Amino acid sequence: MKRQIFVLTAALFMLAAFGFASQASKSGSHAEDSGFVSIFGGKTLKGWHVSAKTQHGSGGRWVIENGAIIGSQDKPGNGGIVITDAHYGDFEVVLEMNNDFGPDSGLFLRSTEEGMAYQALIDYHADGYLMGLYGERFPVRFSEFNFQFLDRPDRIKPGPSTFPLPVSPDLWPEFWKHGTWNVLRARIMGNPPTIDTWINGVQFMHWTDKGKVLGDTGGIALQVHGGAFPPNLDLTKLFVRYRNIRVKVLDATAK
Repeated sequence: MKRQIFVLTAALFMLAAFGFASQASKSGSHAEDSGFVSIFGGKTLKGWHVSAKTQHGSGGRWVIENGAIIGSQDKPGNGGIVITDAHYGDFEVVLEMNNDFGPDSGLFLRSTEEGMAYQALIDYHADGYLMGLYGERFPVRFSEFNFQFLDRPDRIKPGPSTFPLPVSPDLWPEFWKHGTWNVLRARIMGNPPTIDTWINGVQFMHWTDKGKVLGDTGGIALQVHGGAFPPNLDLTKLFVRYRNIRVKVLDATAK
């Protein structure tokens, strides 16, 4: 009987893994997709700049190490964004992420210098979420997410979004690997926009805004949030890491 249970469990796990791979293939979110162009060379911040208009005139600490953009608060409670010089309209952006569990971060779509943007959430901490959506600095802010982290990055619970959670909490530890490079991807189309997000090739969000809030183009930005979760956590010693950042322009609005 024990052997039969083991075989059945193994078979179910293999089917789940096949499902992840199948969804990844259907989403077209592999790094080798045609049309993507690198916007980060891995050695310098050429094509990017740290915005001094987000928090306290500094924008946080951003450095290049081992082919990755690494960000942290430059002093306790102070963060900001690093943003592309170029502006984009309809596009897909894909990157690899290997953050410490603690910092609140985000991938900003059509961002202003002040950090007003549609944010694909990278709130990688307890009670945080990945690849949900948030109206950063919007007059009427919104949030949309279908799971939250518990006390560790390998434990999640379902969230309130109408878009169903595609990976069950019990299979999350096999799908998401903390301490390694995971792939995040977002697409924004139209204005009011429709936004789709993926984690490791599996779609996690499909959402359409009801009205026009931002302009038709904006920068792509990475964030280190100010503050801390919990409040006594020193985030100057915890880091976000991003590499292999690529963009596929889907219209002629890039400039």
